Amino acid sequence: MSRIVKVGDVVIGGGAPVSIQSMTNVDTRNTEALVRQIRELEEAGCEIVRCAVPDMEAAESFGRAKKLVRVPLVADIHFDYKLAIASIENGADKIRINPGNIGSRDKVRAVVDKAKEYNVPIRVGVNSGSLEKDLIAKYGGVTAEALAVSGANMVRLIEDMGYDNLVVSIKSSNVRMNYDAHMKLKELVDCPIHIGITESGTPKNGELKSAVGIGALLLAGIGDTMRVSLTADPVAEVHFARRILETVGLRDKAIETVSCPTCGRTEIDLIGLANEAESRLEPIAARRAAAGLKPLKIAVMGCAVNGPGESREADYGIAGGKGEGLVFSHGEIIEKVPEDRLIDRLIEIVEADGTVND
Repeated sequence: MSRIVKVGDVVIGGGAPVSIQSMTNVDTRNTEALVRQIRELEEAGCEIVRCAVPDMEAAESFGRAKKLVRVPLVADIHFDYKLAIASIENGADKIRINPGNIGSRDKVRAVVDKAKEYNVPIRVGVNSGSLEKDLIAKYGGVTAEALAVSGANMVRLIEDMGYDNLVVSIKSSNVRMNYDAHMKLKELVDCPIHIGITESGTPKNGELKSAVGIGALLLAGIGDTMRVSLTADPVAEVHFARRILETVGLRDKAIETVSCPTCGRTEIDLIGLANEAESRLEPIAARRAAAGLKPLKIAVMGCAVNGPGESREADYGIAGGKGEGLVFSHGEIIEKVPEDRLIDRLIEIVEADGTVND
């Protein structure tokens, strides 16, 4: 079990639940847009938000935003050690640096000293695309072992400076390499590990790579905090991260949707209804999870053969007919509504449910 690191009020490591992270993609210098996106991410269930800080104007805007939001903020720093120091002074709950591109040992030490002064955790971040040249030469290219050694070396560098309030990440876009690297890293460090698949791509491919890559690590007991990296709205990263955690059994499903396969008895657009229900229930699930409300099971069924039975086992459900359908609540028929009103009515009922967890 790793040691504990606190990012704001979020605990990472030490057996704490795996926390969900994402990163803003608006211009950090635009404080209004930054705050708006941070709040959107928080509403979606994001527990730690990272923001790029490319210059001093961004560092100052980061500081203004920090005062206007509740979720812990991480400043993402590359190349200029002064930006890391400014971000810490502007209230960062954690900073992410790559000691390999910050500069000399003295510059790394200046960042570490400032982090120590403010008791701000440092995430040491290594990506396969920025691996040190000497390690590439030693291991004959970008390899799993090179990634693991790079991460461990950077952790050791900062620990030798007298600071161990650290999180480490080593990410590759190659799922197999990423897995092998983490299996080696866990034997080399005892600090919390931030996991993900870097540059995973658009949702079509990125979700698949992330599900396999992150899911495999979680099932192997590796990972204390995580980010799904997609070429998409970062809110989508948060929703998918939660789905991964639910699928591997590390979080309860706030809303579990079941739907039957189509068959010759189906007389409504079940595929369309099921997809619409899943899409519209997703943000409600995030809000329910954040509020600690009871997990719900929702059934979207295509006909009267399986519909009523499945709906009896669900908290709420719909079962289709020809151009219309039945709405169920805990096995009881509430009403019959036209097909084009089925999902709207289901959403209304779910949103009205305020049942808390036992």
